Amino acid sequence: MSVLRVDNPATGAVAAEVPLLDAAAALALVERAAVAQRAWAAAPLAERIALCEAFCVRAAEPARAEAAARAVTAQMGKPLAEARREVATMLDRARAMIRLAPAALADEPLPPKPGFRRFVGLEPLGVVVDIAAWNYPLLIAVNVVVPAVLAGNAVLLKHARRTPLCADAFADAFAAAGAPAGLVAALHADHAVTAAVLADERVGGAFFTGSVRGGHEVYATVARTRFVEVGLELGGKDPAYVAADCDFDFTVENVVDGAYYNAGQSCCAVERVYVHRSIYARFVEAAAALVRAYRVGDPTDAATTLGPLAQPEAPAFLAAQLDQAVARGGRLASDTSILKYHDIVKSAGPGRFFPPALVADAPHDCDLMREESFGPVLGVMPVDSDDEAVRLMNDSRYGLTASVWTRDLERGERLARRVDAGTVYVNRCDYLDPDLPWVGIKDSGRGCTLSAHGFAHLTRLKSYHLRAL
Repeated sequence: MSVLRVDNPATGAVAAEVPLLDAAAALALVERAAVAQRAWAAAPLAERIALCEAFCVRAAEPARAEAAARAVTAQMGKPLAEARREVATMLDRARAMIRLAPAALADEPLPPKPGFRRFVGLEPLGVVVDIAAWNYPLLIAVNVVVPAVLAGNAVLLKHARRTPLCADAFADAFAAAGAPAGLVAALHADHAVTAAVLADERVGGAFFTGSVRGGHEVYATVARTRFVEVGLELGGKDPAYVAADCDFDFTVENVVDGAYYNAGQSCCAVERVYVHRSIYARFVEAAAALVRAYRVGDPTDAATTLGPLAQPEAPAFLAAQLDQAVARGGRLASDTSILKYHDIVKSAGPGRFFPPALVADAPHDCDLMREESFGPVLGVMPVDSDDEAVRLMNDSRYGLTASVWTRDLERGERLARRVDAGTVYVNRCDYLDPDLPWVGIKDSGRGCTLSAHGFAHLTRLKSYHLRAL
C-alpha cells in the first residue's frame, strides 16, 4: 500500500502520513456511498437539515475544532489564529446553506391549468466527488459538502495532497453527527485511482477547486466517458482599482490585507492594483509600510502574521516573477532586495518562509500582472482614468473577483457593471458572502457554489406533468 507523506512547510517535519486506496478499495467506497445515497435521497429535507445541524454542533466541539485548526496549520502553514478563524467561518457558511436549503430545494409550482398539475422538482445527482484545494481546506470543502448532503447526495471528499487530514475531519464530524455509513467519506487516492472513480457510472457529479490545468484534467477525465455535472473553481488574477476619491487609509489597509492574507495563497486574493495617478505615490508609500510590518515566521506563534508557503515549488516561482518584473522596470518598494528572494530559493534550511513583496511600476504585461502568483507578492501601477483602469482590469484570461475603491457608491456600481468577473466588490475584497453565488468566468471556472443558486449545480431538474382523469 502506498502512503502519502505531507511535510510541515514551517519545519520540514512530517505533518501527516495517509495510506492511499487502490482502485478496488476506492470503488468499494463508491459502492458504499451509492447505497447510502439511495436511502438518503428518500429522507425528508427536515432529516437532512437535522444531520447538517448536528454536523455543525460536532465540528464546533472545542477538541474537534482545535484539532481541525492545528491540522490545517501543520499541513499548509496557515497561522494558527487564522486556521481557528477558518473553522469558525466554515461553520457559519454551513449554517447559511442550511438556512437557504428549504426555499432553494422546494418544488416550483407552475400557474394553474385546468385538468393538470404541473411543477418542477430538484433531484439529487447521486454520489458527488468533491476535489477540494489546500489553501482554505475547510472553507472550500464546505461549499460543496454541506449543500450536497442537504440536496440528498452522498459525498466523497478527495482533498488536495497537501491537506488530506481535512477530508478526514469532515468525515469524522458527519459520522459523529449520526450520518449513515458511507454518506460522507474521505477519498485518499492518487490521480489514476481518482480518475477511475470519476469514470464510475455511480458518480453523478464532480466538483474541483484548484489550478486551471487541474480543471482541464478533471473536465477531460469526466467527459471521456460521462455526461454528468462538473463544477470548476479555478485560478484568479484579481484586480483592484483605487480611484482618486477613495477613503485612502481604509482602502490601503484593506487592499493590502486582501493581497497578503493567508500569504496571498487565495484564488480571490488581490494580485494586481491599478491606482489613479493623482494618489499613486502616496498609495505605494502607505502600502509598502504595511507590507514591511508583516511578521513572517512560525505559524503556531501568536505574533506571526504571515506563515510559510505551502508548496515546495512556490518560492522559486515567485522569485522568478519578481525578477522579471524588476528587470522590466518594476521597483521593489518593500525594502527587500531581489537577491534576498533568490537566497531564500537557494537555502537548504527548513521552512518555506518568503518575505512579502510589493512591486511599484510593475508593467502590465509582466508575469506578475498576468499570471496567477498565489503568494505574498503584489504588483501596482498607475492609471489616468476609470476607462484605463477598466480596460486593464478586463485584460486578463481570468475572471473570478475584482474590486473598485471609491467613496461614490453609484460610480462604483457603474464601474462594477463594466468589469468582467464573477464577483465585483466596491470597497471590499477577498471575501465570500454565502448568500451570493461564488462563480468564475473565463479561465476562472464554470458553475457556482454557495447561495440558493449553488444548489442548482448539486441537483438536476425534473418536470412533473400530471393530468387528472
